[in-house]
Amino acid sequence: MTVKYQSASLHGGSLRKAVVVKPMTKTPRSARARARAADTDVEDTGDSGVRLGELAYRRILEGLFDRRISAGSFVSQSDLQRLLDLPIQPLRDALRVLETEGILKVHPRSGIEFLKADLELARSTYQFRSIIERSAARAYAETADAADIVELIDAHRHVLDRVQAEGATEELNAAMEELEQRFHSSMIAALRNPMIETAARRLKNYVAVIRLDLTSTAPRMIRTIREHLDVLDACLARDPVAAEAALAHHFQAALQRILGMV
Repeated sequence: MTVKYQSASLHGGSLRKAVVVKPMTKTPRSARARARAADTDVEDTGDSGVRLGELAYRRILEGLFDRRISAGSFVSQSDLQRLLDLPIQPLRDALRVLETEGILKVHPRSGIEFLKADLELARSTYQFRSIIERSAARAYAETADAADIVELIDAHRHVLDRVQAEGATEELNAAMEELEQRFHSSMIAALRNPMIETAARRLKNYVAVIRLDLTSTAPRMIRTIREHLDVLDACLARDPVAAEAALAHHFQAALQRILGMV
């Protein structure tokens, strides 16, 4: 059932446009995987303000990624509180963090505006990711343990074999999400730079928003895995130049897939 809020209030103001909320009885597996990309897994203990703030942060992202909150929509603070079953103060704390990260914008007396993917967001996000991870690929090729590289290659080949045999099933979509996170996190970790790791976590959320309307298909998954393998093969050969070039090609191709060019 779809519930339309024709008007609502935040600090006495009215929303600028209607919000469509789509209740779900079960969170899709892929949405849960995207929520894990935020690196905000916490227990729902409610025993501290910090922990509740982290929980609120995670729940807002989950609501966005599983489409209970529409990307680009305006929603009141009270509606968001009811939808996600959150206390008001942790909700406000999480909103401040997410506004700093660019996921939403709080408009006083109007509502909370969530980020909507567009061409500029996709271009900027992938340009930033490419700048960071090209250096990361070089570092990974030079410093990663060979056994770790082989293990990651084997994981990719295992998923590739299954996709070729089974297609883009829900289970394999979730496996692909986790493989993506493992691949890119391994590259970033090679830089050993906490500031870059923080920026990378923020970019993961942007990517999740950008991919909300992207249909996952077997051909796209296969191309992505093969592009990852090109990077990993270069890393195993200890060729940082080839690893950087393969990573740059991967991001260029990924952006083209998002734009519907391939």
